[in-house]
Amino acid sequence: MRNPLQDQLLKAGLVNKAKVNQVAREQNKQKVAKAPPAPPREDAIDTARLQAERAERDRALAAERNAQARAAELRAQVRQIIDTHKVKRSGEIDYRFTHAGAIRSVLVNESLRSQLASGALVIAALDDRYELVPRAAAEKIRERDQAVIVLDHAQPSADTAPSTDDDAYYSQFQVPDDLVW
Repeated sequence: MRNPLQDQLLKAGLVNKAKVNQVAREQNKQKVAKAPPAPPREDAIDTARLQAERAERDRALAAERNAQARAAELRAQVRQIIDTHKVKRSGEIDYRFTHAGAIRSVLVNESLRSQLASGALVIAALDDRYELVPRAAAEKIRERDQAVIVLDHAQPSADTAPSTDDDAYYSQFQVPDDLVW
């Protein structure tokens, strides 16, 4: 809407319609441009803080989901390696080993037993069963999950490693070479 003064000037012929519209536009621009920016309100600050916290929580959840997906992918790879490389067990010799604090056993024949003892074959745990896998497959499994390998005679075990403290103590006692028991 125009003000009455502009209408009177138009009727009198002192200004034309284009000039009135141009002046109205300039006045409108000045009103809009001169408006000071609104100071930040506390609820806007709280909203920004809540959005930042929510974004951080979402990132943490996404990282956790990615880690779980990666772990599931590694378990699936280990399962596939064991299934494709397992050695068929046959025989009547009970080969015993320890796993999770209990003595377990698998039935093998003489050649499988000698391969297990030499380290050519390794015992791997898959769910609630044990499988024999060749050394090459065991290395692939070890890269993905060390805990799956139950028995490997080629790798030094932490249980059987001699203690250096004991070695230092007993080195002071010399045992004669000609001792007969």
